[in-house]
Amino acid sequence: METDKAKDLIEEGLKHYSDFPKLWMMKGQILEQEGRTDAAREAYNQGLKKCPHSISLWLLLSQLEEKLCNITKARAILEKSRLKNPQCADLWLESVRLEWRASNRQIAQSLMARALQECPTAGRLWAEAIFMEARPQRKTKSVDALKRCEHDAHVLLAVARLFWSERKVNKAREWFNRAVKIDPDQGDAWAYFYKFETQHGTEEQQEEVKKRCNQAEPHHGELWCELSKDIKNWRTKTDELLPMVANSIKNWRTKTDELLPMVANSIKNMF
Repeated sequence: METDKAKDLIEEGLKHYSDFPKLWMMKGQILEQEGRTDAAREAYNQGLKKCPHSISLWLLLSQLEEKLCNITKARAILEKSRLKNPQCADLWLESVRLEWRASNRQIAQSLMARALQECPTAGRLWAEAIFMEARPQRKTKSVDALKRCEHDAHVLLAVARLFWSERKVNKAREWFNRAVKIDPDQGDAWAYFYKFETQHGTEEQQEEVKKRCNQAEPHHGELWCELSKDIKNWRTKTDELLPMVANSIKNWRTKTDELLPMVANSIKNMF
């Protein structure tokens, strides 16, 4: 019933504010949740006719096509979106990730190089570029990133994660602290920091991160917003949301050479 009410309100809103992208986004997302993918696609496309500069609408449409395994369509949508919205780091980032998820690694690397040429000070791109490198080259890439974006929270978080992956606990903690200090509104940084402390810190250190995050009340971050904006979590408090986001963190970009032994072991354990 609440969904029906929401749809009625959205339709009423679109009659008066058809150029408000958030209404089209909400309409499309509700239709997706109902499994009505064709109607969702139509909603996003209608929204883009009215709001061609809404980055979120382009991303939602591309991601819908990717979910339906229409990689070629998703790619074309992102190419069109970049033409209409040049120098947009978020669109470049999604283009890179699309190819990486489709195992088109060389294309992804090539797109990242073009993205960094067009958006040379985009911290989100540099942060992603670090972990696209093979392990021996990540440190060099992180130095390049810091030269370009010394005070960007995304880059500082990437460096912290890099030290974490190398088991350099004290350095990782230092860089996590830098990341949350420079941008306390970045929920993902708090979530990674908390997850790090659950593995390497004491209960006191974990509680300290939770306390500081609760005081900061972050509102941004991909992972953070994915959960905080979920209808199921609309009453969830910051200190409750933090462990939820931390638990959702996973290595979505597992390399093939790391995945094969994992698959082999799982098969071996079956017999």
